[in-house]
Amino acid sequence: MKTFKKFEKILGVKFKNQDLLKSSVVHRSYLNEHKSFKLDHNERLEFLGDAVLELIVTDYLYNNYPNPEGELTNWRAALVNAKILADIAKSLEIEDYLYMSKGEAKDVNPKARNYILANAMEAVIGAIYLDQGYDMAKEFITNNVLDKLPNILENNLYLDPKSRFQEKSQEIFSVTPNYRVLKETGPDHNKYFKMGVYIKNEIVAEGKGTSKQEAQMDAAKEGLLAKGWE
Repeated sequence: MKTFKKFEKILGVKFKNQDLLKSSVVHRSYLNEHKSFKLDHNERLEFLGDAVLELIVTDYLYNNYPNPEGELTNWRAALVNAKILADIAKSLEIEDYLYMSKGEAKDVNPKARNYILANAMEAVIGAIYLDQGYDMAKEFITNNVLDKLPNILENNLYLDPKSRFQEKSQEIFSVTPNYRVLKETGPDHNKYFKMGVYIKNEIVAEGKGTSKQEAQMDAAKEGLLAKGWE
């Protein structure tokens, strides 16, 4: 069994029931290989933590910003999306404490791993809420999630990649970017697209997806990186 005292120090939370913390980092796949493991996987804690996170973030935004509902919704979405939660999980070293199957542990697919980390982050929040109550959960979220808000607002990260790329392109080049299909494969019910994002007639980046919209978003995300705008 792993020692979780260091993990508690990293999180800044001393658990009354350490099994709650351990359960928060148990992936379902681990139980398939360890039938006698005494704790449950983290999906119920994740369900709870997701709700606690959304409530505390919503409460903070409502009480601190007079902006309209639409803007606050976008800001909240930027704060609680899987990528930012996975990044926070990495900074808290949650990955070092994950219980996963050997197959999951070896999987280096970044999207799949980020999904597991984001879920674990929510499960940790759920565990803190159950063990320590609302105030400690609020303190943890304030210190580790809400502190990302200034950067999100300053860099317009609450906008989707396509909107951010367009905004930057218009600001720097006074041009609206355009998207073109570079490749289209598969039958009608299972299409796969490769799209290029262009500024004037210069291709900046390519993106892939199962729809044109998804491929455009991916191209815009790659374009932000290519131009150093992200």
